[in-house]
Amino acid sequence: MKYTLEKIKNDSRIKKGYLTGFVFLLIACLITLYANRQLIRQSARVAHTHKVISILENLFSTVKDAETGVRGYLINHDSSFLQPYIGSNKSIDSMFNIVKEQTSDNELQQNRLIELKEKLNERYNILQSNIDIYNRNRKIIVDTIFIQQVKGKRIMDDVRNLIGLMKKQETDLLTGRNKLLSHNFRTLNSIIISTITVAVIIVVFGFITHTKESKARREAEKKIITYEAELKNRIADLHKANEELIQMRSQEKFAATGRMARTIAHEVRNPLTNINLAVDQLKGEIRVPEENTNFLFEMIGRNSYRINQLISDLLNSTKFSELSFNKISINELLDETLVQAEDRIKLINVEIIRNYSQNIKNVSVDKERLKIALLNIIINALEAMEGRAGSKLVIETKEEEGKCKISISDNGPGMDEDSLSKIFEPYFTSKQTGNGLGLTNTQNIILNHKGDINVSSKVNQGTNFIIRLNFA
Repeated sequence: MKYTLEKIKNDSRIKKGYLTGFVFLLIACLITLYANRQLIRQSARVAHTHKVISILENLFSTVKDAETGVRGYLINHDSSFLQPYIGSNKSIDSMFNIVKEQTSDNELQQNRLIELKEKLNERYNILQSNIDIYNRNRKIIVDTIFIQQVKGKRIMDDVRNLIGLMKKQETDLLTGRNKLLSHNFRTLNSIIISTITVAVIIVVFGFITHTKESKARREAEKKIITYEAELKNRIADLHKANEELIQMRSQEKFAATGRMARTIAHEVRNPLTNINLAVDQLKGEIRVPEENTNFLFEMIGRNSYRINQLISDLLNSTKFSELSFNKISINELLDETLVQAEDRIKLINVEIIRNYSQNIKNVSVDKERLKIALLNIIINALEAMEGRAGSKLVIETKEEEGKCKISISDNGPGMDEDSLSKIFEPYFTSKQTGNGLGLTNTQNIILNHKGDINVSSKVNQGTNFIIRLNFA
């Protein structure tokens, strides 16, 4: 026995094998840390580029709204049309300063911003001049206004071209950064897989070598435990990196949805405004309306209002809004949310199971906004379980990895993979009623709180929503 132990002790191959494995793991750990840092840094650059593009789109949209408002005032003699114009100047200055700060390291973009500022000032001077001329001439549109409108159109074309050039450059930057981000992620995966492979080889080598003697086997088992722990750490790092990438893609998809919504809103509201203006003019010109004229005018008005409301709902569900943060117990907030759904809970006869952590810390949130998000999830779960025997809604809170984790689970019919992949998309719904914006708004609220939301579901097994928030 003593001879065997001494042989193992002096076996240089075993020593070299473990030393090589240790060095490899150490190097892999350092490379993983470096790759993680690069991944986080590149993610921040991608988010920065998205922000610049979004602000440029908002800036141009604001100028167009101001221009439309002044045009509406000149046509209809109604000062309420000037509301978009009155507040737009300060908004544009604020957005301009943000873009200037965000692109401070780009000389070409800074030069374009100077030119853009001059064009915007010229356009606003023309708009204000048209208003003044219109008011001085007893609200009559004179030739001078038409001349200035032509000049203003040329300036707006210049503004559109400048913003288009700036967006193109930012889009090119975004493409390059996305490619680099994907490359960094693939590199990180390769490193982790290689580390896992080598770790497994070393574990197997140690196990086979030390099975010859019981004491040697026990020593090998200790090393196996060590390597398994390292393996779990690498797997945990990979899982964390995957979750961060999924969350980043979710935010990117949400931002893209918001940009699309703003584009649709802009393209729809302009002709909608023209329709309303035309209807108002027709009402004024028809002195003796026919039998169905007023009914048709009312029909146009109702449907115009409905379209405008749908656009407003879509914009509200996909934009980042200001929140009023206060410290509150997440358990109390969930109980208050359940009280709002109490009538429906009793009607459907659902059993509520509360698995609250009693020692969980407070969170800093906008109470009413977060309550809306939680209520959307709970109402969806209740409606999914309606008419099913033994319905249960399980709500759990606990601290996990330094964050507040909220789990809301039901034992309803669940969803297939196709529905699950579209669950946060605007206007997607499997219900006969509803506009499909509830969960889009819920995701928006959670992202506004710098949290994340994930959902898992299986057909006939129920659905589970996981929300993670930062503690106060």
